This record gives sequence, structure tokens and C-alpha cells, in this order.
Amino acid sequence: MVVSLAIHSILGVNLHIALPEASLQSYATWIEARIREGQGAQVVTCNPEMIMQAQRDPTFAQVLQAAELVIPDGIGVVWALRRQGICVQRVPGIELAEALIPLAAERGWRLALVGGRPEVNRAAIRHWQAQFSGLTIWGYHGYFSDTEEKELLQALQEFRPQLVWVGLGSPRQELWIQKWRPLLPQAIWMGVGGSFDIWAGQKRRAPRWWRDHHLEWLYRLYQEPWRWRRMLALPKFVWQVLWDPSSRWRP
Repeated sequence: MVVSLAIHSILGVNLHIALPEASLQSYATWIEARIREGQGAQVVTCNPEMIMQAQRDPTFAQVLQAAELVIPDGIGVVWALRRQGICVQRVPGIELAEALIPLAAERGWRLALVGGRPEVNRAAIRHWQAQFSGLTIWGYHGYFSDTEEKELLQALQEFRPQLVWVGLGSPRQELWIQKWRPLLPQAIWMGVGGSFDIWAGQKRRAPRWWRDHHLEWLYRLYQEPWRWRRMLALPKFVWQVLWDPSSRWRP
């Protein structure tokens, strides 16, 4: 099945948009096709903070420009696209990652988890092994020294995964992926932020009501108050979108 994705831009950042009624499945199908064809990709789950980071940091902007798949993760991104008259649904990165793991077990894909504290990484691996006995999974924590990074990269190459989920936080994880993905050019690399903590049972994802009412960001702020500084990017994002001529709806 060939999946057609439209490209739309917010403040100079291109996003790949699937049909809203089947967004998650469309992205999963696109990724499956890339694996089948041995092409590989960097997948970015984009939110307003990342778009504002790209405004300040040309290197990070280049990472977003070069990524083969940039999906709308963040209600602010969805709002900005809808303001252009584009019908789109939010696709959280954790949900896309979780949708692909059963496929990995079924298809025999190897999955690597890079990031998190050592005990969190191990617990996340146990979580998925308990659910899918046929899953081939390996991990390495995200608190590595330069020497340990060399060991990590060597082990990653030897493991030869088709999927590499990296939980180092943004923008570090996207920059790290772009730097090292040539080691495994046929793999799908995706930053998954704090997903390992949730899979390890260290944190809870927002309850369904919060997600359905587009308040998952507020629930995460409640869990992690230190994030308030990062949230300061949101009003700046809204202001720039409102004043950007290319972000206005034109019939």
C-alpha cells in the first residue's frame, strides 16, 4: 500500500500530513514500507517548542528540514495547521511508537531503545518483553560518557535494529539521531522523549479525558513543574503564527 502524505509548512518547518481519519495507521504503514524497501528514515514528532527551537538554532532547523517524516505532535501544531484550513489530527509520538512495536514482534524487526536512566531503560524493555514474547529488543541508557557512547554505537551496529527509539529529550535526541543514523542507514530512527518513563511505570500518561480535551501538555506540566520554562515558547509560537502571512487561511 502506497501512502500519500501532503507537505504543509509552519514558520518554515515542513510537516507531513496524512488523512485525518487514519493518521496513525497511515504513518505506521509509511514506516513499514520504508523498512520493507530498506530505505530507513528519521522520524520527528513535532511540537511548537521544536518549531521555536528551529527559529533560534539553524542547526536544529536543518535537522527538521532533512528528516524524512515530520508528524504533528502537539495541539499547537494542529491549531496552526487548521488555521491554514488544513484538516489534521494530532499523532502523539508515543502512540506511533506503541503502534509499531506489535508489528516489530510480528515481522521479526529488531527494536533498540536508547535513553533514560539505566533502571528505566531496563524496565521499559521488560515491559515490552512481557507483552510480546517474540519481540527482539535491546537497550542502552541515556547517561553515557564518551567512552560508553562508543560502546553503545558498536553494540547498536552489531544488533542491527530496524527500529531505533531514542529518548534523550529534544533537541538532543534529534541532533544525536542525525549524527549517528549513517551507522544504520536502513533503520527507522525516532525520538520518543519521555516515553521510556511511562513504559517503565515511573510516570503516568495523561488520562483519556485530558488527552481528548487537548490538555495533555498541562497534565505533563503538573507532573514535571520544571518544564514551565520550556512552555514559555508557546505564547511566542502563537504570536508568530498569528502574524505570519503564510499561516493564514486562504479560501
